Amino acid sequence: MDHTARDTMKAAGPARVRDRRLTPLIGGALVLMCLAALLAYPRLERAYAIAIGARDSATLELTIQNLRGALDKAEVLPPLLAERASIARLLRDPDNSGLLPFVNEQLRQTALSLDVSDVYVMDATGLTIAASSYRTDRSFVGRNFAYRPYFTDAIAGGIGRFHALGTTSGERGYFFAAPVIDGTETTGVVAVKITLDDFEATWDESATTVIVQDMANVIFLSDRQDWHFRTFGPMAEAALESIVTTRQYPVAALRGLPARRAALGNAGYETVTFDLADGGNSYIMQTGLIAAAGWRVSILSPLAPAQLQAANTLAIALLVALFILLIAAVIWQRRIQLEDRLAAREDARARLEARVRERTAELDETNTLLREQVEERIRAEAQLRRTQAELVQAGKLAALGQMSAALSHEFNQPLAAVKAYAENAATFLDRGREGEARENIRLISAMTDRMAAISKHLRNFARRPQDKTGPVPIGAVVDDALAVMGPRLAGAQAVLTNSLPTEDLWVIGGRVRLQQVIVNLIGNALDAMEGLAHPKITISLAVEDGRCKLMVRDIGPGLSEAALAQAFDPFFTTKAPGQGLGLGLSISYNIVRDFNGRLTAANHSAGGALFTVELDLSAAPDEIAAQ
Repeated sequence: MDHTARDTMKAAGPARVRDRRLTPLIGGALVLMCLAALLAYPRLERAYAIAIGARDSATLELTIQNLRGALDKAEVLPPLLAERASIARLLRDPDNSGLLPFVNEQLRQTALSLDVSDVYVMDATGLTIAASSYRTDRSFVGRNFAYRPYFTDAIAGGIGRFHALGTTSGERGYFFAAPVIDGTETTGVVAVKITLDDFEATWDESATTVIVQDMANVIFLSDRQDWHFRTFGPMAEAALESIVTTRQYPVAALRGLPARRAALGNAGYETVTFDLADGGNSYIMQTGLIAAAGWRVSILSPLAPAQLQAANTLAIALLVALFILLIAAVIWQRRIQLEDRLAAREDARARLEARVRERTAELDETNTLLREQVEERIRAEAQLRRTQAELVQAGKLAALGQMSAALSHEFNQPLAAVKAYAENAATFLDRGREGEARENIRLISAMTDRMAAISKHLRNFARRPQDKTGPVPIGAVVDDALAVMGPRLAGAQAVLTNSLPTEDLWVIGGRVRLQQVIVNLIGNALDAMEGLAHPKITISLAVEDGRCKLMVRDIGPGLSEAALAQAFDPFFTTKAPGQGLGLGLSISYNIVRDFNGRLTAANHSAGGALFTVELDLSAAPDEIAAQ
C-alpha cells in the first residue's frame, strides 16, 4: 500500500464520524417536510378546486342560457297557435268530420316546422280533440289532461307551464299552454310540448355532469341517466302529494341520492361526495337558477383533477426540497472530506511535482520527435503537390504530343495558302493589278490571325497553372478546351454537340486546371470511340441544388464493372500498352476535388460512357477570376 492510500484512509476516519452526525439531521428534516405536506395538502386541494369551479362557471352560464333560450322560444308558440280560426271552429264543432282531419294535419305540419315534440288542442274539459301525433300509436287524441297544471292554468285564462314525464308518450318534456278564446268565452286550450334530450346528449360529451332540479329537489334532466327522477335533498310531503296528483313523475323512481355536501370558498361552490353502490365520486358543484321554469341548474366538475394536481404539486415540492437537502448534505460532506484530506494532499502534491519533473523530460523528448515528424509530413505534402502539378503539366504535354500531327496539318495548310497568296500578290503587282494584289494580302493577314489564335490557345494550355481558385466562367473554359482539341476532333472526324446555355455560368475553380480536366475527358472520349466510323461527343450542362453539372458523353462501348470501380485509380488504363500511363482521370479527379467538386463516371442508358464534373456555383466577380 503506497503513501497516498494510507493518507486517504486516515482522512476518511473523521469523515465517517461526522457523516453519522448528519443522519439524524436529515431524518428530522424529512419528517418535517412530510408533516408540512400533510398540512398543505387540504389548502392546495381547495385552491385547485376553486380554480376548476371558476373555469367551469362559464360552462354553467352557457348551459343556463341555452335552456332558457329553448324555453323562451317555445313559450310564445301556444298564444300564436290559439289565434288560428280553424282551431276555434273545431272547438265550436268538434264533430265536424271535414274540419278535424285538416286541423290534425295542420298541427302535425306545425310541429315538424317548429321542431317541437307535440302540438295538441283540448276542449274545456281537458279532452284532446286534435293533435300532431294523430297518426302515431301513442296519439294524444281522445286523452284527457285536465289533471295537468298547465291545462288548469290555461283554462283559467293564463299561460300554463309544466315539466313532467309524459303519461302517453313516456318521454320527459316541458309543456306550454294557452287558452283559445272565442269572443268572450274560453272554449279550449292549445298545448305545445318540447323535449330537452338533445341537451343531455351534448352534456354527455363533457367531462362535467349537469343536473337540473325542480323546486321539489327532483332531478328532471341530467346526462347521468341513472339519476333521472332521483331526489337531491329532502322532499316536502306537499310536494310529493302534488307529484302524485299531477302524475308528474313515476313515484317508484323518487329515491334519494345519497350525498355529502360541504361549502367550498366564498364563491358559492360546494364539494359533493356521492355514496353509491358503484363507488363514491366527489365533485365541485355550482348552481344557477331559471326562475320562470322553477329550475336549479347545477354543474358537477370532478374533484379528482384538483386532488391529482395538489398531490403532484406536493410531490414536486417534496422532491425539490429533498434534492436541495441532499445537495446540502453532499456539500457538507464534501467540505468535511476536503478539510480532512488537505494534509494528505499536500504530501501527495510534493510527490506529484517530483514525478512531473521526471515526466517533463520524457515529454520534451516526445515533443521534439513529433515536431520532426510534422515537419517531415509538411515536406512530403509539398512534394506531393509539386508532383501533382508536374503530372498535370506532363499530361498537357502528352496531349499536345498526341495532337502534334493534327496541329502540323492545321499550320501547314495556312502556310501553304500564305505562300500561294504571296506569289499571286507579287504577280498581280507586276501586272499593275493592285486591287487583286491587295485582296491577296488581306487573305494572308487572315491566315496569320488564324495561326496566331491556334498558337495562343496552345500557349495558354501548355503553361503551368496557379494553385488559386475562384469564380470562372464554365462556358469560356469549355470553349478554350474545344479550341485546343479542335485539330484532334477534326482529325478524328468526330461530331461534337455542345448544348451549353447562352448565358454564362460561373463556378468555383481554376481556369487552366479546369480546362485540363475537360481536355482529358474529351481525349478519353475520342480514345474510347477509336475505330468508329461516326464518333460523336455530347457536352451538356445542368444546375441542381446550387451546383453545376458538366456532362461529357461518348457513344463508345462504355465501361465495364471493373473499369467503373477503378476508373480514377492512378495507373489504371484500358488502353493498349504504350498508349497511356492511366494518370489522366486520376489527375482530373484530384483537380476537381481541390475545387470542392466531384468527378463521377457511369454508363449512359442509351450506350457509351458518361463523365460528370460537379462544381459549386458562384456569382460573377467584379474582377477577373484567379487562374
